Amino acid sequence: MQKLVLSIIIFLLPLLIFAQNNEADQILGEWLNEEKDEKIEIYKTGNSYFGKVTWAANLLEADGQTSKKDGKNPDEKHKGRNLIDATILNNFAFTNGLWDRGTLYDSKSGKTYSCIIKMKNKKLEIRSYVGVSLFGKSTYWERLE
Repeated sequence: MQKLVLSIIIFLLPLLIFAQNNEADQILGEWLNEEKDEKIEIYKTGNSYFGKVTWAANLLEADGQTSKKDGKNPDEKHKGRNLIDATILNNFAFTNGLWDRGTLYDSKSGKTYSCIIKMKNKKLEIRSYVGVSLFGKSTYWERLE
C-alpha cells in the first residue's frame, strides 16, 4: 500500500509543477495597452517575467526612421536609450495566481511604479502604485493574436 501511495505521489508531483508553470506562463506573448498606442511583449528570463515595448504610435522621430529616446528617464545612463525594445515591466514573480514584486516604468512620465499583474477575463489587469496598491491605478491590456 505504501508503495502505491509513493508511486502516485512521484507520478503526480511533476504534473503539479508543470501545471504551475503553465499557469504562470499564460502571461507570455504580445499585449496591446488600454490606450491602444503600445504593443508590449512579455517574456520570461529564468523565473522572472519582463515586458518590452515592440511598437508604439509615436515611437519614431519626425524622419520616420529614428527611434525616440528615453529623455524623461531620471537615470542619466538610460536617457539615450531607444524607446523601441525598452523594458518597461521588470522582475515579476508568479505567486498564488498573480505576478507581483515587479515594477512598471512609464516612459511618458519617466516614473517607475510598483506593480501587480492579474489575469482577468482574458485581459491583463496592470495595477501600478506608489506605496500601497489600494491607492493605485489599474489599466487593462488585451492579448494580440
